[in-house]
Amino acid sequence: MQLIIGKGNSIIWHLSAIFLVLGIVIAEDPYRFMEWNVTYGNIYPLGVRQRGILINGQFPGPGIYAVTNDNLIVNVHNNLPEPFLISWSGLQNRKNSFEDGVYGTTCPIPPGKNFTYRLQAKDQIGSFYYFPSLGFHKAAGGFLSRPQIPVPFPQPAADHRILIGNWYKTDHKVIYNLKVLYKFIRIAVRHFALILLVLGLVGAEDPYRFFNWNITYGDIYPLGVRQRGILINGQFPGPEIYSVTNDNLIINVFNSLPEPFLISWNGVQNRKNSYQDGVYGTTCPIPPGKNFTYKLQMKDQIGSFFYYPSLAFHKAAGGFGGIRILSRPRIPVPFPDPAGDYTILIGDWYKTDNQRLKAILDGGRRLPNPDGLLINGRGPNSTTTFTFEPGKTYRLRISNVGLQNSLNFRIQGHNMTLVEVEGTHSVQTNYSSLDIHVGQSYSVLVTADKAPQDYYIVVSTRFTNQVQTTTAILHYSNSARQVSGPIPGGPTIEVDWSLNQARSIRTNLTASGPRPNPQGSYHYGQINISRTIVLESSAAQVNGTQRYGLNGVSFVPADTPLKLADNFKIGGVFRVGSISDNPTGKQMYLDTSVLGADYRAFIEIVFQNHENIIQSYHFNGYSFWVLGLVIA
Repeated sequence: MQLIIGKGNSIIWHLSAIFLVLGIVIAEDPYRFMEWNVTYGNIYPLGVRQRGILINGQFPGPGIYAVTNDNLIVNVHNNLPEPFLISWSGLQNRKNSFEDGVYGTTCPIPPGKNFTYRLQAKDQIGSFYYFPSLGFHKAAGGFLSRPQIPVPFPQPAADHRILIGNWYKTDHKVIYNLKVLYKFIRIAVRHFALILLVLGLVGAEDPYRFFNWNITYGDIYPLGVRQRGILINGQFPGPEIYSVTNDNLIINVFNSLPEPFLISWNGVQNRKNSYQDGVYGTTCPIPPGKNFTYKLQMKDQIGSFFYYPSLAFHKAAGGFGGIRILSRPRIPVPFPDPAGDYTILIGDWYKTDNQRLKAILDGGRRLPNPDGLLINGRGPNSTTTFTFEPGKTYRLRISNVGLQNSLNFRIQGHNMTLVEVEGTHSVQTNYSSLDIHVGQSYSVLVTADKAPQDYYIVVSTRFTNQVQTTTAILHYSNSARQVSGPIPGGPTIEVDWSLNQARSIRTNLTASGPRPNPQGSYHYGQINISRTIVLESSAAQVNGTQRYGLNGVSFVPADTPLKLADNFKIGGVFRVGSISDNPTGKQMYLDTSVLGADYRAFIEIVFQNHENIIQSYHFNGYSFWVLGLVIA
């Protein structure tokens, strides 16, 4: 959740009880991701039709191509009417026998369920195969040598896989019964152990979704002029992440930039998994030319979020994209399914390169006004269009992915019904426009119930002397005319207007959905506050560089990771209490500021902002209750 305080710079501050800063990360062995669907189908291996087992519609199954030490993530969906199990013949699965796939070390996959095998071809080369190990099922595959390790023969012109074996026209279930009648015995010597653990049933895991991202620089033209931008798989903005509550996301990020890179997952809580959080304080940057695999779980979460680069002002060059976490099908949402679902990323933008913008701050100056505003990576002269069918209702997921400006969002002639704020269903309130501050994400429903034509979608700056505006188009599929008339205006510098909007947003307490019991108590009125922390934001020059701080301290990362220093009791790296619980009124200084807190304690935090611009606060990994908003 986000908390907005009137006045202040809308740079996002990342606060937590303990920060972890790792200077470098060794690239992991590559991950290879496979989705397999196991079904029955007709096959004709001996010229007559018979029932066979297909993997992704193939007989034999797909070949597995891997390199020494590769990590193989194989998600197997069993669509047979009986349990199914795959064994990986020749793959040693060191210290990982549960993945071995024979009935004695691995649970069968129940009908209609899935299981994700996690294998590593550790220190192995060669040719092997996989096969079903239950009920006389069968299939095949292979492995390759690591490129940098020579093999004792010249590189062949080609590499063919040949699978040989005897075959029966008889259905495998009939053969299975014959096996029992004649007492065929199979002994798998390599699975000998003192104790065999046999589990009768395995529940399907939460699904895995796999992504491979390549981070590069490339030419982009968001404001009509060429500039260097950050692309993910060649895209600006980056690809959207679609997921469902409790999904596991495996995101392998290759950093092809000439400098370190880091991605943060704004709003994803990463419970008990803060190392994946992606800010320079909990996660190591990815070195140039290396990769890192993020392992995220959308545990008990729904809603609309986004990701962005968190180092070196990379956010000013791109590298951001939307995240949507859908409710599980069995959990109803408090509104009918919309006819469509759009993600809208809005934000301020500079034509200036991100490294030059960083140099402006390092030179002791504040950032100038932005050069324009973007909607899904396009500027004022674009024709970004969202198509609606007449009479139908659509969901818009709107995120402010900009650097410093609060923005107002509105649609010509249409009201918006707010239904979700960063993972929490809200009381459904109608708005003609919405203030969306830096880092915030809102979901609204919009019904196409007006005359069939095109309408302006408008985004404009808030609390600025010079109001900047950009537009997109809401297009009715049976539109009789293009957009016309003046662009509808919105609020400009009125702070009260924005505060009243914030006060009007309420949690929908009757809605179904993931609402974990925060810190073990729903007895809100009986919570005992054990500590009050007052944090005051400020800006100042320190050693000729523009800095921002809390209670007079501007955070600097330590050379030794704080989380490791805490775990291994390494002294001299940080000091708990290096930032005061209250404003000091003293001149700003640099320090590795760390606040201590007691586990499961309820803490009241008061944010004070005496600057003349808006502040946005974000707590990585936490939700919180907003108790009050006032103008002091």
